[in-house]
Amino acid sequence: MDVVQLQKQLADYTRSLFNEGFLDDQFNQLQQLQDDSNPEFVVEVVSLFFQDSQRLVNELAKDLEQQSVDFKKVDAHVHQLKGSSSSIGAQRVQKACISFRNYCDEQNIEGCLKCLQQLKNEYSLVKNKLETLFKLEQQLLEAGG
Repeated sequence: MDVVQLQKQLADYTRSLFNEGFLDDQFNQLQQLQDDSNPEFVVEVVSLFFQDSQRLVNELAKDLEQQSVDFKKVDAHVHQLKGSSSSIGAQRVQKACISFRNYCDEQNIEGCLKCLQQLKNEYSLVKNKLETLFKLEQQLLEAGG
């Protein structure tokens, strides 16, 4: 595939991530912080997000399995995940966290479990989408674009 085709494919794919609500303008702002002195900045920040998010999702699952659920602890983990997803522009993860926090406020275990599943799904989707985006960017670089 030539450089022009790869550029178009990358542009179309990136546009779809915004149109489908996976990313918001915060991701654009993150990309603007990347420059020649730190060409892997976005990949590094997003990789840290993936690591931290996976840890938080695992903590949430453990928290919600307890006989007596500590909703303040659950809410603190969800709040942290909401902040980190917001900082990279992972809009659908952020929105799932907002719903999750509402159920924490109500101390609604069924709602929290439902939101945990939704959060896992949205996290997995955005992770796969961003990994694909980064692969396309890498292919473009390797092709000389």
